[in-house]
Amino acid sequence: MQFLETERAVLQQFMPGLDDGLARIPLAELESPGSPGLAMLKAAGGPGMLIPTAQGGNGATALEATRAQRAIGARSPSLGVASTMHHFSVASLAEASLGDGWEWMLLEGIADGQLLVASGFAEGRSAAAILSPTLRAVRRGDDLVVTGSKKPCSLSRSMDLLTASVAVTDDDGHERMAVAVIPADSPGLEVRPFWNSFALAGAESDEVILKDVEVPRRLVVMTDSTENQRPDKLQTSGFIWFELLAAASYLGAASALVEGVLSAGRAASVERAALATEAEAAMAMLEGVARAKDAGEQGEEMLAKVLCVRYAVQDAIGRINRRAVELLGGMSFIGSGDAAYLSAACAGLMFHPPSRTHMSDQLCDYFAGRPLRIG
Repeated sequence: MQFLETERAVLQQFMPGLDDGLARIPLAELESPGSPGLAMLKAAGGPGMLIPTAQGGNGATALEATRAQRAIGARSPSLGVASTMHHFSVASLAEASLGDGWEWMLLEGIADGQLLVASGFAEGRSAAAILSPTLRAVRRGDDLVVTGSKKPCSLSRSMDLLTASVAVTDDDGHERMAVAVIPADSPGLEVRPFWNSFALAGAESDEVILKDVEVPRRLVVMTDSTENQRPDKLQTSGFIWFELLAAASYLGAASALVEGVLSAGRAASVERAALATEAEAAMAMLEGVARAKDAGEQGEEMLAKVLCVRYAVQDAIGRINRRAVELLGGMSFIGSGDAAYLSAACAGLMFHPPSRTHMSDQLCDYFAGRPLRIG
């Protein structure tokens, strides 16, 4: 069996032709602004991967989605990151309760129209609580009027829908959190340039600004009240999906470097085998938590488990990255920008929330028997 054969077979199952199509396009083109990757993912049926078959989707398991995301990340890290944002948003919607069956109608619409869903959940702000929304809403009759901005926001220019966490003041004057589903063509929604790095530029991570955007009540999910920065059921599920799929996508980027070393065949076999072994061991950890997810594990214990695996995979990616670039050699680094680019892209996982530094105290508290906090 060839390296990444299993992952590419799964990707072919759920998105026929995507892997072959991505392989024919230069990496630099896939990773640039205006990349064709997202359009290709839509054409291959990618938006429906995690939507249940009853709602017209492909009904992929967590294990299958994890394998598919590694395969995508190995061809285009930007597409891996961008599609992760869509998939975890859709998976969270599938587990949410919008009332009156509307959630199933929404998922059917996403699957039928191959719509891309961006994530406007709080992240990327220094010294800010992860669960604290960047968007605020006031009530206008039965609807909400949302104002604020989200930056960076992947899929900003290709999204059809935006799922966003918003802070809402209820009728008693108390602030509650909600999740709103906002059509990208809503009056008052605009996109502005924000991402200045060359790395992952194809993920379209720009700023989304909302100015008095009206959201119908049926497209709003009020989340449960939480104390002491403890995530509620919906937030916990979202974190689990995100950490799993994001880690798999970045492992894909590192796996592309491993594949380059294996294909070149210049390094000693002991070096090549050690590199592939580390990549496969990291994938085995992700597959373990994916299987646990598929078996029904959820809640605080599952979230702690997936966070531990995410940080372990993050460390493995760093080791793989450094050694693979060294084994590829200076001429490979000089002669093509691919190795240098993949090396830079691999670093992205450490910047996604919740960071290891941010979670150190919380994990120590959790392993001492206290509740797991995120924030």
